[in-house]
Parts: sequence; structure tokens; C-alpha cells
Amino acid sequence: MLAELRGLNEECGVFGIWGHEDAAQISYYGLHALQHRGQEGAGIVTKEGKKFHVIKGEGLVNEVFSGNEINDLKGNSAIGQVRYSTENGRGIENVQPLVFRSTTGSLSVAHNGNIVNAVELREHLERQGSIFQTNSDTEVLAHLIKKSSGSLTQRDRVKKALSMLKGAFAFVILTDDGLMVAQDPNGLRPLSLGKLGDAWVVASETCAFDLIGAEWVRSVEPGELIIINDKGLQSDRFAKAADSAMCSMEYVYFARPDSDIDGINIHSARKRCGKRLAREVHIEADVVTGVPDSSISAAIGFSEESGIPYELGLIKSRYVGRTFIQPTQEMRERGVKMKLSPVRQVVNGKRVVMVDDSIVRGTTSKRIVNLLKEAGATEVHVVIASPPLVSPCFYGVDISTDSELIATNRTVDEIRELIGADSLTFLSAEGMVEAIGRPDKTKNCGQCLACFTGEYPTEIYSDTVLPHKKEIV
Repeated sequence: MLAELRGLNEECGVFGIWGHEDAAQISYYGLHALQHRGQEGAGIVTKEGKKFHVIKGEGLVNEVFSGNEINDLKGNSAIGQVRYSTENGRGIENVQPLVFRSTTGSLSVAHNGNIVNAVELREHLERQGSIFQTNSDTEVLAHLIKKSSGSLTQRDRVKKALSMLKGAFAFVILTDDGLMVAQDPNGLRPLSLGKLGDAWVVASETCAFDLIGAEWVRSVEPGELIIINDKGLQSDRFAKAADSAMCSMEYVYFARPDSDIDGINIHSARKRCGKRLAREVHIEADVVTGVPDSSISAAIGFSEESGIPYELGLIKSRYVGRTFIQPTQEMRERGVKMKLSPVRQVVNGKRVVMVDDSIVRGTTSKRIVNLLKEAGATEVHVVIASPPLVSPCFYGVDISTDSELIATNRTVDEIRELIGADSLTFLSAEGMVEAIGRPDKTKNCGQCLACFTGEYPTEIYSDTVLPHKKEIV
């Protein structure tokens, strides 16, 4: 569904490159490919010898780099990030990559995920004299690295700092001497390694490799620390791999359909979810349509399996700005109509199956059902290609309280009534796991199901469950 309308947002995407003369320009295109993962800020840091150059700002990638300033980013290595921020985390100071300069060396850090013990670590560091400049969890890592013993090598300082973090994190760290890449022990967020000629690249999604012409090498392993420098690539570990728990919502909603996560194509996985959903429910209908864009693959799968024709029943406008949503109900209703339009000749007089990937608050689902009925649909049957979202996420998705979730403490029929659908069906958790088809043979096949089950793969600290939203990236 539309993240801008319903409040379900991935926190960011990261990119890194080492050993290419056009590092900044390639990072720009890599971030463009990851733009769907964050639309409120972007930045690139390059390294020229021991000197770091940085350009970052609020807005889309092409807004931040709207002129020729990309040419000022000299060097053959770079890291970058696109981000979505929570209300308390807006402001240029929180846009990444963050840069830290000192007499003992400089480093720059970009991060995807959420550190669940960040508040505890921040308080500990402040008692030791650290002064934080941002609200971002990411800054905690830099302070931990600097607080480590001076007798340790830089690699060991980074490993020690990473071992203190709990939660979901995919880091790219640019130092005076190299590029470091780290994945949390559960592998909660996607991170892939690739090659572009002789250069090494890393990105949150493989779609970035396709755009820049890089070749996918492998996924970064849980608990792994990769060090890339002029001597080549070395793999190390800062922690033992825990039970693999890739975020299920990456397959369901966040990742681009042309990306692969751990060798599984996102479009194919979503299509299988749609097929499985069609096997779990029988609906008499005339047409199947999907809510663009992330639900189209599941809708195609549902249509193929059910035999009900797929039609383009909803059109998404490509030219509506990100800031059109207004606080009044009337303006929200108008915003939905600007963003989505029903194809009247497709749905008029028809029984419609509306396929969507998930329901968060339910307000947008209700509006889309109303749009279809206003366009003449005689029935609207809503089918969701994932289980009900019943628990908040503390790993980097912007649903951090139960009150944001319509499915918490409500039955399916109560949700159906609230959104005005003639029927409502969710894909079972077992069906989703089977359809995605990860090769992992553990209980959940290496997926995090916390938002569907309330069972979290890591310890959740008391200060993580906040009545307000701290900044997560």
C-alpha cells in the first residue's frame, strides 16, 4: 500500500563502494535505486586520501544533488544513505552518513535498522563524557568505537563496539584506511555484496547493483564484519550468527520487486504469496486488482491461481508530491484521490477482489474500498498477502506502538466492518513463510515474524518500548 498514506515506512537504504574513480557518481545512482527505502533525506560521503568530503540534505536524491555539487565529492571510495525519519529525528543534523573527525583519524557511518539498546548505551556513554550531536542511534556506534582502548587495532575497536549493539543493523563504515560492512547477528535487514569491475560495492538491495552494472557476489552474513581496502576484501566476525531472522516485510512490502534477498526474487515471492492466498480462500468475483505498486505481484499470483481475470482497477499517479497530505480528514480524503484513481470501466458493475500487501491502521484501506464502490463496484473483497499486523516493530519500521495497528485486539470481521469491505481475508503465517520459500530449515525458515506474532528474535529493552517515538534509522 502507499507508505505516505498509511504510515508504514522502511527506515533507510545504504550504499557503499571502494576502489572506483567515479565513486560519488556511482553512489548517486545506487541511492536512486534505493529511493523507495527513504524519501526524506539523502547523503554521500567520499574519501580522498585521508580527507572526507560530504554532501547531504533533506529531500529526494535528485533534490539534494540537484546541481553539479556531486563533482565536488572527490575520491575513489564512498558511502551513502537514503532515509525516512520519525518526527523527532527530522533535521539536517540527523541526515546520514554521519562524519566524525578527530586527531586519531576520521570515520563516516551510515546505518539501516534500529538498535534496541541505544538509549541504555547512550546514557552510559554520556556518563563517561560523550556529547551527542544527533538523535540518531547511529551515533552510538561512533562513540563506542572512539571509547575503545587505544591499544586495540581499529578492526578490533569496531568489532568490540558492534558486539555491544542489540537489534537490527546493517552498517557501512568509511575510515581512513578502508570500507567496513557489518550485519547484525540475526540478519534482520538485507545487505548484499557485489563487484563493479575491480571495485567492491555494497547495498541494501540488489536492484542498486542492476542500475550501476555491478555483479551480485553474495549476501553479507549475520554477525559478519567485512573489511575492504586496497589489499582486497577480508571477512571477519564480531559475533556468532544467531537464528536467522530476515524481516518478513522486506519480502511482503519494502523491497523492490526486481531485488533479490538471499537468492529469492521479491516479485516471485510476492506472486507465490498471492497464489497461496487464493488457495486459502474461495471468492466468487469478476475481477482481481492490486493496490499499486507493491501489491501487483501478489494480485497477479492470486488471479492466476483463482482463475479470476486480473485487471488494472487502480491507477497510481506518478506526479503527486510527497508533502500533499494535510492534517484534516477532508484533505486526507482528497490526497487519496490524488494518489489513487479507480478505472471505472474496469470495476463498474463488477465484484472486485482487491489485493493488498498489508493493513496497518486501516484508514487507507477504507478509503480505497470507498473509491472502488464509488466507481460502481458491486462488491469489494479485500485479500491481504500477509498475516494481520498485531505487534509493533522495534527493528527499523515506523510502527512502534500497538495503537497504530488496526488488527491489535480486533477480530478479522471487526476489521472488515471498519474498512467497509464485503469480505476480508489474510494470508496465514504458515502460508506466507512457505510461499516466500527461504531455504533455512529453522522454525520460521529464517524470517522475523514479530509484527505478526509478537515473538521477537532479540531481547527488547524496556526503554525501547516508548510511549513516544525516538529517532530510528
